[in-house]
Amino acid sequence: MTSTSASALVQELDDAPDVLTWLNDTLTPQDNHVPLASLDSLLADLLTATDLSAVTTSAVLERTIDEVSRSAPRLTYDLHFMRDGALSLHSALTTVTARIPAGTSTSAALDRLQTLDTAKRRMEAVRDVLREAESWSSLEAEVTALLAERAYDKAAERLSEASRSMPVFAGTPEYEPRRALMVSLQNQLEAALSSALVGAINSGDTALCRNFYGIFANIQRESEFRNYYFGSRKASLVALWQSEVLEDTEVSVPAVPRQTFSAFWATFCAGFLAVLNAERTSIPAIFPDPQITLSTFITSTLSTLQPSCPQRLATLFNTTGSSALKDIIAIYKTTEEFAASTDKIMEKIQFSVIPTDSTLDGPLPLKNTRRRSVRMSMSWRSNSATNFSRAQQSTLNDVLDWDQSLFQAFLDFQVEYGTLERRLLSDELSFASTLTPNKNPSTDRARLLRERAVDVFSAAEESLVRCMSFTYGYAAPGLMSALDSSLSSFVDSWTQSLTANLSAPSGAPAESEDGLADLDYSPQDWSNIQLVLHLLASTRAVLDRLSTFEGKLRAALVQIATAFRLAQHEGGVYTPGATKGAGSLLAQSSLNSAALHSLLSSAESHPPVPLLTTTRASIASLARALQSSLQHTLLAPLHAHLSSYASLALWALPGDPKSMRTAGDLHVPVFSLSPSDIVQHVAEGLLNLPRLFEVYADDDALGFSLNTLPNVDEAYLSGLSEQSPELGHNRRTSLVLPPKPVVLSPEAVAAAWLSSLGHSTLSHLTSNVLPKIRTLSVAGAAQLSSDLGYLSNIVRALNVEYEELDRWKEYVGMNDEEGSRVVGEKLPGDQVLVLLAKMRGWT
Repeated sequence: MTSTSASALVQELDDAPDVLTWLNDTLTPQDNHVPLASLDSLLADLLTATDLSAVTTSAVLERTIDEVSRSAPRLTYDLHFMRDGALSLHSALTTVTARIPAGTSTSAALDRLQTLDTAKRRMEAVRDVLREAESWSSLEAEVTALLAERAYDKAAERLSEASRSMPVFAGTPEYEPRRALMVSLQNQLEAALSSALVGAINSGDTALCRNFYGIFANIQRESEFRNYYFGSRKASLVALWQSEVLEDTEVSVPAVPRQTFSAFWATFCAGFLAVLNAERTSIPAIFPDPQITLSTFITSTLSTLQPSCPQRLATLFNTTGSSALKDIIAIYKTTEEFAASTDKIMEKIQFSVIPTDSTLDGPLPLKNTRRRSVRMSMSWRSNSATNFSRAQQSTLNDVLDWDQSLFQAFLDFQVEYGTLERRLLSDELSFASTLTPNKNPSTDRARLLRERAVDVFSAAEESLVRCMSFTYGYAAPGLMSALDSSLSSFVDSWTQSLTANLSAPSGAPAESEDGLADLDYSPQDWSNIQLVLHLLASTRAVLDRLSTFEGKLRAALVQIATAFRLAQHEGGVYTPGATKGAGSLLAQSSLNSAALHSLLSSAESHPPVPLLTTTRASIASLARALQSSLQHTLLAPLHAHLSSYASLALWALPGDPKSMRTAGDLHVPVFSLSPSDIVQHVAEGLLNLPRLFEVYADDDALGFSLNTLPNVDEAYLSGLSEQSPELGHNRRTSLVLPPKPVVLSPEAVAAAWLSSLGHSTLSHLTSNVLPKIRTLSVAGAAQLSSDLGYLSNIVRALNVEYEELDRWKEYVGMNDEEGSRVVGEKLPGDQVLVLLAKMRGWT
């Protein structure tokens, strides 16, 4: 059963032969295989609809009883009155019939009577017009005399009577002269009253002010009366606003005692609130529409202020810079407190209306209310009165725009919040981007990065609070952009500075670890290794803080999205703030955009997606730079050995390497060549790398952001994860960009690093060293082939396979005949073959 209206439910009950039959038909499902949970839900919906129908029927019955109760006492009187009227009509018709001459039909007589009646009515209308014209001829003299006698009430009534006849002269030549005369006389009356009115307003004589209001209302000048009243009441506030000199908005005034705009605004709002509290009793005694009048008074006061509130708010940025955003938010919160207090005054003032016969003045008094039937619950009776009051208040709030006028001053800053927040964060985080170790080499940069990260994310959390306080989440896209830009700039500045000068302080070089003294590293190298490891650990801490902060961001966005859904479920829009008008300004502004709703949807996605993607990319770049620096230090001895490899003289040695001639001119076959000394040193350095990672196996920094290691991809890391044996001893490896980290054992982490180092070494060899060999003889090619084969076996021991090295080894091992043939087949696409063909002279 779907939702059913009360009238439809009652009709179904009427059509059913009995209640049990209707109940069975309603609860019978379409198929006979419905679970009990669905049947229970169906029954609950039916009970709800039945209760609603009962309540609705009871309400209709109560209204019917009330109408019958009011009409029944008058029914007998109405019947008697109708009987008397019928008898009188019968007597009049008998008299008229008796007077009709013989031979005259009744219809002709009635037509004659109708003609006479029409003529009478038209003559009476002409008489009224002539009387109005006659009254206009004496209007000026009468009003002038009444003004001289100070009979202002009578003068206003006379002018009101004359104004009602103005439409008679519309479209005639007399209309404009009469209108000019009317305006002139009204001006005279207003001028005569002005001094007395001002005196009554200043003295607080509400009775006299109310009398004057009636006079102004008679001459259609209520707005002028309000101007007099408002001008007197707001004079002290306007004088306070214009006389105060503020230190952060007025910069070209002489040296006088000043206060900040935030402090002055709190004082101004307190004074404004005191005036409104005083008017809470005065305005209802004078005006018939106190809430509208008080709202107009607030709007009028705000519009009179010079310089205006928005102008003073804008001047804050000229004097205090980007930090003015904090001051504006503080002023906004003070304004919200003022608005909340004013809203309470508005609620109270509606109960201060003097009861009149007009149903439009204030809330209606509850009179002649018949006690409801006991069949209607107490909650329904309470809700009925509450709903009526809410509906009346909602209708009235539609014309009360004082709060929108109050908060309009902040709307431009709310719309531009993203830009303002970005400037503020840029200024606040500039100190965190300054690397003092450049000036003080003894400073621990890893510790400094952690400390600055604490300050940076504290500032980011403050920006989230500011966004929620100032825009209630409507400016979330601007906040996200500002945060992502500022945080990524902070990380990028560290990346640039560390890349430019990433070396440990020279004053206290570290010593080698136990068992590694035989490695070809200097004390400065060991210091650099430890520094990079500490910086990687600090970078990992920065990523952890970013993840925690993203969790707070996501929670705030989910809260905003929930508020939007609840408002839409109730058929409205999300209007947060101290008053409905303040929230409506946000809902109607450009902040309520598709970008906002897209962001809210992404925040609720499962699995969660990263929010600050640019910052994560910057952290990945920082990790990549640190890893590259560590690789450079670890591979520096190998690169030093390879620096002279391309210039060895053995590449141009003549002769056949497969045999050698002895002193007796005997040919001795040579079965294999030993690798060169340089390659043996490089191989030893590669084989010593696993020992190095065994020492640092417990350092979690090595396992951070493995996906940014050179020559390591996600597929390789996933394979290592599957091969990790004991998850109980594994550590969670932070991958900066992917949302889901990969779990790797310490052995797998070492394998990833060794693979990356091996690939980097071979890449350096094949890209920067081998191409520099100018000439390669047959003997030199044999030696190079031996070196490459030996090196290939070494890197395979590190689980490294490098296709370009295999191509070099393959082409170097060819004789001239094979090389010339392959060159003719594969050139010019193969760059390795091009280089070797040039070295061997195959082209």
